[in-house]
Amino acid sequence: MNLQPPETDSELRPKNTTAHPIWWGRLLYDLLWVLCRTLAVSVLGFRLGRAEPLPSSGGLLVLSSHQSHLDPLLLGLATDRRLSSLARSSLFKFGPFGRVITALDAIPINREASTVQAMKMVISRLRNGAAVIVFPEGTRTANGQLGEIKSGFALLAKRSRVPIVPVAIVGAYECWPRSRLLPRPGRIRLEFGPVITTAEIAALGERELVKRCVDSLQTLDQRARRLRSG
Repeated sequence: MNLQPPETDSELRPKNTTAHPIWWGRLLYDLLWVLCRTLAVSVLGFRLGRAEPLPSSGGLLVLSSHQSHLDPLLLGLATDRRLSSLARSSLFKFGPFGRVITALDAIPINREASTVQAMKMVISRLRNGAAVIVFPEGTRTANGQLGEIKSGFALLAKRSRVPIVPVAIVGAYECWPRSRLLPRPGRIRLEFGPVITTAEIAALGERELVKRCVDSLQTLDQRARRLRSG
């Protein structure tokens, strides 16, 4: 989803919409993590690099390139932290599936609603200590390359006062391009960059922050491609 800034800051005052984790959601998450991590390593050649440990608690904006439908799963497998990602609100209406994604801390987003409402939901989760995945390209890549980075994430980080960790995903496009119904085996690599702290974010203007994150994503993307092919 393309999260672009609203017209005024006052529109972004969020309500407390954080859902308390369901007890079986924690168990389900842990079981799926072990199973999916094993499959990802053996079938998808899943590998990762990390510049430094991620913050173990507190709000965190995970800013990632977007290659395929596998991306939220891959990011979740790359960290011990429980990550929240955005999901179409219509998916929550499908009985057991809706309960499962609720238990896994998915954030319901109505694509027909305003961008402001979506940003309020994300900011509320971040301020309440969640680690939230945002794909600043707004959509999956059409050719496997890093696309244009939209600027909405900068406002999210500044208003919620949380650090950012940039991440590049390479190889997921080849495993599951848009033209395929199901994924295929391959080699996937994730590269996590250094965490951009709240102090650093506060010291930068929005344009400066966007440039820093774009530069970081491009560097990480190049590194991931080099290490994946090496």
